[in-house]
Parts: sequence; C-alpha cells; structure tokens
Amino acid sequence: MKTQMHIAMLAGSLTKGGTERVMVNLAEHFVEKGYRVTIVTQYRRENEYPLNEKVKRILSDITEEETTGNRVMNFKRRFMKLRGIWKKERPDIILSFIGKNNMMAILTSRFLHIPVAVSVRADPKEEYYNGWMRFGARRLFKHAEGVILQTRRCFEFFPKKVREKAVILLNPVHESFFRERYEGEREKVIVAVGRVDENKNHEMLIRAFAGLAEENPDYKLVIYGEGDCRKKLIKLADELGCGERILLPGSIDHVAEAIYKTRVFVLSSNTEGVPNTLIEAMLMGLTVIATDCPCGGPADLIEDGVNGFLTPVGDVKKMKEKMQYLINNLQTADEMGIEATKTAALYSAEKVYGEWEKFLLSLCKNSDNTRKTCR
Repeated sequence: MKTQMHIAMLAGSLTKGGTERVMVNLAEHFVEKGYRVTIVTQYRRENEYPLNEKVKRILSDITEEETTGNRVMNFKRRFMKLRGIWKKERPDIILSFIGKNNMMAILTSRFLHIPVAVSVRADPKEEYYNGWMRFGARRLFKHAEGVILQTRRCFEFFPKKVREKAVILLNPVHESFFRERYEGEREKVIVAVGRVDENKNHEMLIRAFAGLAEENPDYKLVIYGEGDCRKKLIKLADELGCGERILLPGSIDHVAEAIYKTRVFVLSSNTEGVPNTLIEAMLMGLTVIATDCPCGGPADLIEDGVNGFLTPVGDVKKMKEKMQYLINNLQTADEMGIEATKTAALYSAEKVYGEWEKFLLSLCKNSDNTRKTCR
C-alpha cells in the first residue's frame, strides 16, 4: 500500500442530506490528516454541501454528446466511464454510499484489485426497494471487502457471508454541533431538519402541530430542508389555518445556529438509519421526539422518557400528545435535554473518525495481503 492512502468515495451527488453530510465530513477529516481523497458523483446539483478544496471532485455521468436513445447503451457507457475513473485514479480503496451506487462500485471495480467498502445508510428493505435490487445487494455484497451498516437490525437483511464482512460505524458529526447546552430562555419553536420527502413524513408532524396550535398561540413549527413535498406541505399548512406559524424556509447553511435555542426537535420519519439530524440535536441538548421507525436508529439513540420520546410511526395523536407534554412541562423537557447531551461521549470526533480510519486501513491491508498471496 502507498504511504499516502488514496480514498475514493462514490455517491449520486452532494445535495444536502444525511448521507451526503457523512461523506463530506469524512472527506474533510481524511484530507486534513494528509490522505488523498477523491469524491466521484454522478451529478453536480444545486444546493450541495461545500467541499474542502483539497478534495478532488470527478463527475461520472455521461455527457449529452455521449447520450443515446438506447437505455442499455447509456448504462454501458456510464458503467465504462466509472470503471475508467477507477483505472485512472487507482485509489487504494473505494467507499461507496447508498443504493445502486454500492452495486455499481462493486461491479465497475471487479478484477482491478481495488477493495470496496459499501455503506448502507437506511433500512436495507427500503434502500433496496424491489426484488431485483434486493437480490443484487445480497449477492453482490459478498464481493465487497467490507460492509458498513447502521444498526443491528440491518444485519437480518443479509446472508451470512455478507454479515461476516459487516460492521456498524457511527456517523461522523460536524464540529459545529459540539457545544455547551444553551441554558437561557428557549425560543417557542418546534423544529425539524431533513429532506422534505414522503419518507420524512412531515405531513404527520404538521397535522400534529395544527392540533395543538390553538392552545399554544406563541409556538411555531419550522421545518428546514428542500424536497419534492415542500410546496404541498406549505399548502397543507395554509389549509389547516396555520400558514403563518408553520414555516418551511428550505435548506440553510448553518443548521446548528438555527436550532440551538429551540424548544423541541422532532424527527417524524417512516424509516431511518441512524439519523444525523437527531444525533446533532441531542448533542446540543435539545429535547427530542422521534418516531420508533425501522431500522431502529432512533431507538438506539433514545431511551424513551429519559433523554427523549419515541412515538409510533405515523401516529399523529401520539406525536401531538408528546409535543404538548413537553410544552406543559418545561423542567422535564430540560432534564431530557441534559440527558441527551450525554450522547456526545459516543460521537466524539476522535472516536468516530478513528473507527472509520481503522476499518478502511484494515480493508486495504487485507487486500494487499490477498494480492501478495495471489502472486
């Protein structure tokens, strides 16, 4: 292995979401430690996370000139272009993130003697959402050097040969969320952060808030994030008579500052891995409510009634009850927030980045030993 390890990371884009944030955080850490990092994305999108200037960025999608009316030909050209990137860059390891990218990383690097680590960021049943994708993931992941999962429940999805290669690695968290808990008078704001799509189920949160809005006229609900459902949810808030108190301002650059003094953080998802936004809110000592959704990430973080609340997925009534309880019992809410800050011990930068680094280095070492044996 080279003295300066070269890590290539593969994802669809760098749009603002939990998976992309993990990748950008890892890239930042590794380049600052002196490693070479190349990020390969299929697309460049608007509203992307900023990237450290030391990180090399390559786009793998085919150009308009290369695109034909034949889908099979287009796929073949994308496949060969990505394989050509691996051949040219010769990374010591490929770290891929989520869904089809994981399968493409394995397939396009076959017989190039480059170890691949695939990272499943959500419930595997949702990330691999149809029969052929599930079959492909279960079969192809056997050829990865390592598999990174979010919770113990994720292991159940895969066959034994994949489970033997799998580890759980905690999500790296940006340093801006490691701060003393705010002890002043908190803003009367219930906040959520995340991609505004069907899975995040902000509709349920909006309906729950609308149910308690009249009794709590000083409170607002603010949902930060972009997504396909944003306009529909703004319309829903208006229809429920809460348009001035339910705000969806889109994505913002400084999330930590925006939510630091708020009263309650809510995660209303139908499914999640281990959600970064929930970790970040707990690190800063916010009082949190999350749905007890598969594949068990929120339940791994929250001890119900101690450092937050868990509610059933999609249950508007229970979500409303828990929010109202915290509004009515501020001392208990603060005690839960203080308990939530203890999560910081698990997510210290030294510990989390160290585990990722150790794992990737071990895969490179194993791959080097395999190559020597084959010679």
